[in-house]
Amino acid sequence: MDSLEQGDAAGRLTAVTDRIEAAAKAAGRDPSSVRLVAVSKLQPEARVAGALTAGHRLFGENRVQEAEVRWPAFRERFPDIRLHLIGGLQTNKVRTAVRLFDVIETVDRPRLAAALAREFDRTGRALPCFVQVNTGDEPQKGGIAPAALDGFLDECRAGYGLEVAGLMCIPPVEDAPGPHFAFLREAARRNGLAGLSMGMSADFETAIRFGATHVRVGSAVFGARG
Repeated sequence: MDSLEQGDAAGRLTAVTDRIEAAAKAAGRDPSSVRLVAVSKLQPEARVAGALTAGHRLFGENRVQEAEVRWPAFRERFPDIRLHLIGGLQTNKVRTAVRLFDVIETVDRPRLAAALAREFDRTGRALPCFVQVNTGDEPQKGGIAPAALDGFLDECRAGYGLEVAGLMCIPPVEDAPGPHFAFLREAARRNGLAGLSMGMSADFETAIRFGATHVRVGSAVFGARG
């Protein structure tokens, strides 16, 4: 079963990378300008191993605790893994997150930015960060409010000295994603940011059309969880 799951994961990975390439070309973009963040949360080890064996190295995890269990052993075998935190980060998990991850995609409040800055100073390990934007102003969802974004970016960069690599969003499930992606693209342009982490399994091709540099794809790569 493990070998079957590994093979299935490798096949799905190839299919997704082919779709990314086609979407980029259709948008007049270089396919190498779009990075696939394979979202491995709650996936069986065999499926993740299949993607690694197939040569993929960029992964996203939602939970610090799960990453702490899963990734150290994989990093021993594949030291060039790059790991993005794409779920919400509590300040009491900052120390562990900075040790485990290579990029933090979900900076969304001053208290978290300050905690990350302190840990970067303490360890000398300063990670690139994305600011998460709650483009739909959804009360149950993480992310800085759109109206507060520009001021928060100034605070992150000038106040806390964070390396802000770009912006990230998760549009409301009931909305067409295009307007949210367009908003994020314009906000990044206005603030001189190159990175756009947007688009998941259901809408990553649309996100690429709107300029995504990172697409976070889980089920299309690994299959349904559980």
